[in-house]
Parts: sequence; structure tokens; C-alpha cells
Amino acid sequence: MNRGPLSPRGGAGAIADYGQRASLAHRQRVGPARRRNRRARTLARLRRRAVVIVVAAVAAVGTLVAARWVTTSPRFAVAAVNVQGASRVAVPRILAAAAITPGTNLWTLNSSAVAARVATLPEIRRADVVRELPNRVTIVVEERRPFTLVHAAKLHWMDEDGYVLGEERRAVAPGVPVISGLNEDELASMGSTPAPKARAAVALIRALLRSGTALAAEISEIDMSQADGPILYTVDGVEVRLGAEDWDERLARLEGVLAQVATQDVSGVDLRFKDQVVLRRGTAR
Repeated sequence: MNRGPLSPRGGAGAIADYGQRASLAHRQRVGPARRRNRRARTLARLRRRAVVIVVAAVAAVGTLVAARWVTTSPRFAVAAVNVQGASRVAVPRILAAAAITPGTNLWTLNSSAVAARVATLPEIRRADVVRELPNRVTIVVEERRPFTLVHAAKLHWMDEDGYVLGEERRAVAPGVPVISGLNEDELASMGSTPAPKARAAVALIRALLRSGTALAAEISEIDMSQADGPILYTVDGVEVRLGAEDWDERLARLEGVLAQVATQDVSGVDLRFKDQVVLRRGTAR
């Protein structure tokens, strides 16, 4: 072995093999045992995957079988329908609107559709359907509450949202003014859609109630027939033209005006003009 310095001019001495394997790794090979272990691990992974797939398939089949059973079993056939929350609306009307056929499966029942059908009744504000295992259904309703009366040939109750609730044949005195000036077409549509005049009248009544005075008790009627705003009538028959806007400010003035003319022969008060009150002399209606 040449131990001298390496040089292109040097002799062709032999160079030691510095890449020779150590004695422990010399001629080492992957034996059969190692190959068997690798094969065993691969088979174990495949078996675990197969088990997961089988379990998922069994669960899916079980779910389908269970779903078919609950949706077809006579045990879940609707046998009774109850109604809660109804006081003004007859229960048979609510059941007829719900239209739940006896024997309908409890789980296939479209509760949203049933609630929507019940809510089409003019007197019903909201409806919810509750399933009760194994075979009962309860319909919970919230009725619209009468707010005031609408006078259009006959008296009809109206709620605070402007929906007509039904005819009133008795002589009654509501706690807020009666509304007039609505035509038959407007009244007929108010079972499903409040008329703009009805909404405006309700807004005016709310303004009266907000005043916190006895003014609401002095007004007996609100006539919505005029295009330039409502006409109020007091319990003494005085006609008040209020205009179509700024009701809160004008109602505040009206209370003082009525107090001043209480002992005078005044049949009308006009508040439609800004900062001006026009009185009409004569006998109140």
C-alpha cells in the first residue's frame, strides 16, 4: 500500500477501499422471518379495514330496517289529536284545518304543513305541532286577541295587527275607539291580509294610548274613510280632523283644546294646519 502523497505524477499505487463494510454488516441479508413479519402486518391492516367495512355495512342495513319499521309499524299510527290553547276558536274547526288522517304514521307526519294549515284560520296567530309517542299528536295554538271593533254594516272584532277575527252580534263596548270607514272589500281581505287603513287606525289608537292621558277614553270612533287623514269623534260628538301625520304632537294639542271648548258650542276641531286650531261652531253630532 502506497503511503506517499497522492499526486497525478505519482505512481499508480493501490488505493485502500474506505467503503468496505464493517465486519458486523458484511454479507447481511433480509431474512425470511422479516418478510413474514411484514406480510403479517399487511394482512392485519387489511383485516382491520375489512372489519370496519363490515360493521359500517351492518349499521347501515340496521338503520334502514329500523327506519322502515318505525315508519310502517301500526304502533306509531296516529290514534288521537289534541288541541291546546283554544278558547275562542272551536276545536273541531282546528282539527278540520289540521286535516290529520287517522292512522297516519307519527314519524312521516309533516308537522310543518299541519301547523301552516291551522295558521290559515283568521283567529289563529301561531300553531305548533308536537308528536307524543307512541301515537298521539298535540296541536298548540296561540289565538289572536280582540283589540277593537270595526263598524262596517255589522260589528267585527279586529286584533292589534289588523286582522278581522269574526262578527260580534252582541252589544259590547271596547276599551278603545271603534274603527269605521272601511269598505266591504277591505273588510273581506282582512281575514288574511290587514288593510292599510286598518293598520293606520291601529297606529293611531296606539298613539292615543301612548299619550298616557284620558284622551283615549274621550274618543269613541275613528273614521278612516277620508283621504286626508282620519276623523275622530269624541263621546260628546265633536268631530276632530287630525291630518295624516304628526299624530303624537297633534293629539297632545287636542287634549288642551277639548278642555277649553268643553263648555262652548263647538261641533268640530281641525288640527290639520301647523300651529293652528280651527274650531267649527254649532251643535255636535
